[in-house]
Amino acid sequence: MTDEEPWRVGVLFSTSGVTSIIEKSQLKGAMLAIDEINDAGGVRGRPITPVCYNPGSVTSKYGELAEKLIREDRINVIFGCYMSSSRKEVLPIVERRNALFFYPTLYEGFEYSPNVMYGGATPNQNSVPLGNHLMECYGRRIYFVGSDYIYPRESNRVMRHVIRQGGGEVLGEEYLPLRATPSMFKDVVDRIMECKPDAIFSTVVGQGCINFYRAYHQAGGNGLDCPIASLTTNEAEIEEIGIEASEGHITAAPYFRNLSSASNTRFLSSYQAKFQSTSDVTSCCEAAYTQMHLFGMALEATGEMDADSLRASLLGTSFEAPQGTISVDPDNNHTYLHALIARVDKHGQFVIAHKVRQSIKPDPYLVYPAVNDWKFRTQKVESS
Repeated sequence: MTDEEPWRVGVLFSTSGVTSIIEKSQLKGAMLAIDEINDAGGVRGRPITPVCYNPGSVTSKYGELAEKLIREDRINVIFGCYMSSSRKEVLPIVERRNALFFYPTLYEGFEYSPNVMYGGATPNQNSVPLGNHLMECYGRRIYFVGSDYIYPRESNRVMRHVIRQGGGEVLGEEYLPLRATPSMFKDVVDRIMECKPDAIFSTVVGQGCINFYRAYHQAGGNGLDCPIASLTTNEAEIEEIGIEASEGHITAAPYFRNLSSASNTRFLSSYQAKFQSTSDVTSCCEAAYTQMHLFGMALEATGEMDADSLRASLLGTSFEAPQGTISVDPDNNHTYLHALIARVDKHGQFVIAHKVRQSIKPDPYLVYPAVNDWKFRTQKVESS
């Protein structure tokens, strides 16, 4: 690479398939950050140029395209993936080739790789706060529903522990295919209505999430009385679900679009200018945007695309993200993030009900009890 050539990065987000509703927002977040970096003069006077591929929400394609980026395109920095199963496809490839992989999505934890920068929430940053919130505000009888792949099963394992530790009970646990039809969700909802839980914990993703919420509403489910609580349901999906079927339901995430802060205002203004709408801005979009900026800062400091040099520069780095100040934990390559719990109001907007007082240290293996004692760290924003 000469001093005049652009810095090339690989981008693997699906623009088609069952998870494209989220991955398209992640792609936009990454592209916006690249534009901002380049408009400010690039990195050491050279622009960042993305090489983008569409895996089509097909798990095996993520690994195949990561290999293509590294071997054929000669790129060793990759951004991408939403589902944990797709991350698992990319992981051995970047480790074998010593590439650096930025993963801007919440996940189930219990993983560490020196070749991955984890930008999404870990269980202690979302599952623990959400589980405690449900038991404090709604009751201790919880029903689990998830898509059938790694993330939902592992997240439910963690949430089951949180619920039982709090004296709660898991009434049922069901998994549906990623391409589950509306009729499949009707059967699940019938069983939920029969059990009469206090709340439902959902790890259903993609189009299935939309089908699930609609089926629950059609069966008479009311989010104000017995909410569906999720770690993944976001603004883009709420818009698809519709206000009537969304009201009262809950999400735990590090970021929501309607946060009031100077950094979020700047982000949304820039996003609106580029894409003419902010309706699909999500926490995963914000994470992709943030990770690209963190990469730009590390590249500016090192002046090289070497994975080891970039990683060393990234560890401990802070950035004023739309959610607030975040930083990369030098202990585990994960990210200090904020934890917010919000409920959908009658206008289809997330209203924050609880928030932590400061960013939370990522604890992917749930080994630090003091870090995860959520009830002493939160601030109630409104009555639930």
